[in-house]
Amino acid sequence: MDHILDYIMIPIQLIIVFFTFYYFILALFGMWRRKENKILVPEKSFAVVVAAHNEENVIVQLIENLQVLNYPRDMYDIFVVADNCTDKTVQLSRQAGAIVHERNNSKERGKGYAMEWMFAKLYRMKRKYDAVVVFDADNLVHPNFLLEMNNRLCKGEKVIQGYLDAKNPNDTWIAGTFAISFWLINHIWHLAKYNLGLSSALGGTGMCISMDVLQEFGWGATCLTEDLEFTMKVLLKGIRTTWAHEAIVYDEKPLTFMQSWNQRKRWAQGHFDVAGRYIPQLFFEGIRRRNWRLLDGVLHLLQSHFLLMSTFFVIMSYLNPMFHLYTDILFKIIPLQVWTIIAVGQYIFPVIVLIMIRASLKSWFYLILYPLFVYSQIPITFLGLLHRKNRVWSHTQHTRSISYVRINYYR
Repeated sequence: MDHILDYIMIPIQLIIVFFTFYYFILALFGMWRRKENKILVPEKSFAVVVAAHNEENVIVQLIENLQVLNYPRDMYDIFVVADNCTDKTVQLSRQAGAIVHERNNSKERGKGYAMEWMFAKLYRMKRKYDAVVVFDADNLVHPNFLLEMNNRLCKGEKVIQGYLDAKNPNDTWIAGTFAISFWLINHIWHLAKYNLGLSSALGGTGMCISMDVLQEFGWGATCLTEDLEFTMKVLLKGIRTTWAHEAIVYDEKPLTFMQSWNQRKRWAQGHFDVAGRYIPQLFFEGIRRRNWRLLDGVLHLLQSHFLLMSTFFVIMSYLNPMFHLYTDILFKIIPLQVWTIIAVGQYIFPVIVLIMIRASLKSWFYLILYPLFVYSQIPITFLGLLHRKNRVWSHTQHTRSISYVRINYYR
């Protein structure tokens, strides 16, 4: 029995240590930003697309915000794709000055389908845009967002993700811990990968895509995580997703645990779905082309699998002394000191990031509760694996009606 468990547990140890050190080293490269000479002259035109499904509570504040960005108003248009709306989203959006396109399709529901439909309309329009920028209806946007994206596009970047900040980080402990997780990912993952020349990933909102890329390869991303699906699709074509650290979008975070649970479960389902379809292709092409970006994409898609594997390892480590399942194989390969460094390291980076962004006192309090948020991801990920083939889209209700001029007050 011991030998059988050795064959299982020792490889698991090695995999856990590889992933942990890989992301630990990666995180170190997100602790600073490279100096950049920015192109500040507006050159690119934008189709700003807002995906909305029954968003009457928040849509007006976003459109008003978008109307006054620090960018020539004749170089961007604001489109709202009202997807299967039954409230006042259409009327309010038009009154606020947006160009509204109504979509009604009860079979193909979800943001991915709505964007595919809207992009097809953009292709046929008389006016041609250099790029598409996508926001969710609950967002608020930094005035310099389009200037930052213009800078990236002028430098030849084609698929770009903006900084995902929180609109309401102090509302509840759920919103607060959710915000911490995004701030952490922004630095130790997105910024780190950009500094290393690797491919980041689209985050669903605050993303910019060059129109020539959309027209050449098509959107075609309609699963529960359409952003991740498109990221991997164009990565296979040799186009990496880059990062614009100062192109900031403020996203509404869930207020309750169940809202957070349902949203993260949907993301986990979509992640496993995309992983199952793209890992073989990325791995094969990464080896064939000797392309580290493609192999790094594989590692990203394996994150959820890694979480389940490491959870299994921890459970077995607790069962070992209770049932004497195996001897000392937990530390036969990796010394105890290394496991200690791993355990401590995962709490160091959140502290560093909160210091870097000058987080509020309330956010420091929420950091105490952050482990609850992190460990709740384990059952969510397991359910995501079980339901990975379920592509039924669920809507997250948004209610925090905050104008951009008052955002700092609420934060």
